[in-house]
Amino acid sequence: MTQRLGRADAVSWAIAAVALLLLLFAPLIFTDFFVGVILTKALWLGIAAASLIFLASYAGMVSLGQVGLYAIAGMMFANLVAADGGLDAAWNPWVAVVAALVIATLAGLFFGAVAARSVGIYFLMITLALGVLVYYFFAQVTQLSGFGGVNDPELPALVGNPAADPVPLFYVTMAASVLIFLGIRYLVRTPFGLTMQGLRDEPDRMRALGFNVALHRTLAFAAGAFIAAVAGILSVWYNQRISPGSISLGQTIDILVIAVIGGLYRLEGAWVGAIFFALLDNYSREYTPSVGDILGPERFNTVIGIIFLVIVLISPGGLVGIWEKAKERMGPSSGGRRSGAGPTAGDESSQPVNEPLGPGRAAGTSGVS
Repeated sequence: MTQRLGRADAVSWAIAAVALLLLLFAPLIFTDFFVGVILTKALWLGIAAASLIFLASYAGMVSLGQVGLYAIAGMMFANLVAADGGLDAAWNPWVAVVAALVIATLAGLFFGAVAARSVGIYFLMITLALGVLVYYFFAQVTQLSGFGGVNDPELPALVGNPAADPVPLFYVTMAASVLIFLGIRYLVRTPFGLTMQGLRDEPDRMRALGFNVALHRTLAFAAGAFIAAVAGILSVWYNQRISPGSISLGQTIDILVIAVIGGLYRLEGAWVGAIFFALLDNYSREYTPSVGDILGPERFNTVIGIIFLVIVLISPGGLVGIWEKAKERMGPSSGGRRSGAGPTAGDESSQPVNEPLGPGRAAGTSGVS
C-alpha cells in the first residue's frame, strides 16, 4: 500500500528534483566556464568518490586504492587511442573505452584478492600501497606515461572538443553519473548486494552460513574498480591528458576528503562533496585573505584541511549527515523507519550508519574477517 510521504521526505525529493533540473538546464543557466570547469569536474570526481563510498557503505571496506584503479583505466585509454606520448595505438576511442574498463576491472579483481582477507587499518594500508604502486609504475615506465604525460588523446565524436564546446562532455558525464548512481542502487538490492551487506555487518555469521567472505569482498572490490574506471576515463576526457602527477597520493587524499565531506556512508554524498570541493578549489584562491605565511590564496590545502576538520567535528556524517539531522528535527517520515545502524539489507537509503569502529568495521560487527 502506498503511504503518504512525510514532510522531510517531501523536502528531500523536492531538493533532488531541483538539483536534477538545474543540471539538465545548466548550459542555459550558467556560463560555459561554470559548466565545463566546475560542474563537469564535480560530476566525474563524484563518480570516483562513489566508488569509495560504495565499498565503505555497503561492503565495509574503506579503500585508498581507487585513484590507482582510475589511473589504470585513464592510462590505458590514453595509450590505446591516437595521442601525443604513450603507445599511440590509434584504436577507435569507443573500443579503447571498453578495453580500459575491462583492464581496470581485472586489476581491481586482483587488488581485491590481495586485500580481501584483511580488515580495518590493514585493509586501508594495503589498498594505499597498491595505489602508490600504480603511481610509481606509470612514473617509471615512460613508454606508457610519456616523458610529459600522454597529451591530446583522441576523444569520441560524441564528446567533441571540450575546450571549444564543453556542453557535450558535461551531458555525457552527467549521464554516466546518473547511471552509476542508479546502478549502485540496483546492485545493493540484488542477492549479491544483500550478501555483501550481510558480510559487512556479520562476517562470522555469514561464514557459518556457508558464504565465501573473501570471494564476495573480492568481487565487491572489482565492482568498485569498474566505477573508479569510469571516473578515470572521464578525467582524461576532461583534462585531455593524463600524467603520473595527476594520479599521485595527493589525488588519493582529495577523493577521500570529497567522500568524507559529502558523507562517507551516503551514496549521494559523493556528488555533494565533489561539487563542494570543485567550488572551493576554483574560488577559494580568489577570496582567501593573506595571513602572513599561514594563510593565503595559494594555501588551498590549508583551507580545505580547516573546512574538513570543521565539518567532521560538527557532523561525522558529512554534509549529507547535516541534512539527515535536519530531517529528524522536521519530524519522522511516515514510513515508520527507525534510526539505527546504517543501510539495512532491504533499504540502503535508511538512516545513517552509527560511528564506525574503524575502516571495514561498522558498528555492531565482530570485526573478525
